[in-house]
Amino acid sequence: MANVLIIRLSSIGDVAMTIPVIYAVAHANPHDSFTVVTQSFLIPLFINKPANIVMLGIDTKGREKKLVGFLRFAFGIARQPYDTVLDLHNVIRSRILDLLCRLKGKHVFKLNKIRKERKQLTKRPPKRFSPLRTTIERYADVFRNAGFRFEDTFTPFFATPDDKPAMSLSFFGEKKGRWIGIAPFAKHVGKIYPVDLMEKVVDHVARQPDTTLFFFGNGEYEETILGRWEKKWHNAHCIAGRYNIPLTLELIYRMDLVVCMDSAFMHFAALTGTKVVSVWGATHPFLGFYGYRLNPEFAVQVELPCRPCSDYGKKPCYRNDYACLNQISPEQIIDKINFVWGEK
Repeated sequence: MANVLIIRLSSIGDVAMTIPVIYAVAHANPHDSFTVVTQSFLIPLFINKPANIVMLGIDTKGREKKLVGFLRFAFGIARQPYDTVLDLHNVIRSRILDLLCRLKGKHVFKLNKIRKERKQLTKRPPKRFSPLRTTIERYADVFRNAGFRFEDTFTPFFATPDDKPAMSLSFFGEKKGRWIGIAPFAKHVGKIYPVDLMEKVVDHVARQPDTTLFFFGNGEYEETILGRWEKKWHNAHCIAGRYNIPLTLELIYRMDLVVCMDSAFMHFAALTGTKVVSVWGATHPFLGFYGYRLNPEFAVQVELPCRPCSDYGKKPCYRNDYACLNQISPEQIIDKINFVWGEK
């Protein structure tokens, strides 16, 4: 029986992408124990987890933010009786953990971040344009390299009768008609479709019969915009900042469709098996961060020689026009929604 430490400290979407792999490995290796260390506020993401998975929280915005606090945490981890350490992050903090664990005689396996390949794909044109190995596949490689069995057997959240959502029923009652989730924001500007254009998409969808809209987001600015939208349409609900992660996942599961950016909400929807229309700007599905098992035909994007120019949408647009986003018309997104709904 192996006692395994799995490290993935951030970010939200990347942590969400570990779940299908970790759950599948835990099921395939039932006699082994897996401890996942991640941000404390992300632990609720790991719902309905297998019994041999243990969660361990870290707070790199609080008590473990400073070096002294982090080292205290890291030395404590290194003293634990783990046999194997699987680093699914491979950043400075996780490497410190790796080093201390290795000094204690533990076997350490790290994620290949394919930095060189990503740099080639995001450089200015001309460049070789081809898909990279996906993040999910590279997570699975770490487990395989450590000698663990992996089969892609993950069951989406709430897919079994015993796991059907219950909390959301008390808030929104039985579902009537079609429910569509709208998550129009992302962490970085290179991944955010212009708000005024997205509002036109929302207006079209809100006018469809028997349709209820739910707006998802985080932060004061997003809550302000989405709160204004809630007031504009009688059949809309603003979820931003109002509910915890498990309830948010329940609601996403109950959606017929989620329209979002290349963001954490795309990965939330993937965990619940919900259909997704995703809008892409500075990033690209070829970078390997597309949602788990999501249909690539449902992505909305314009093909430009400069795309992708960024791994995460953080780099400023060197053209200064964000054509990757501004050249996407609301009608393109609406057409994709209709395509997914089978109306065209």
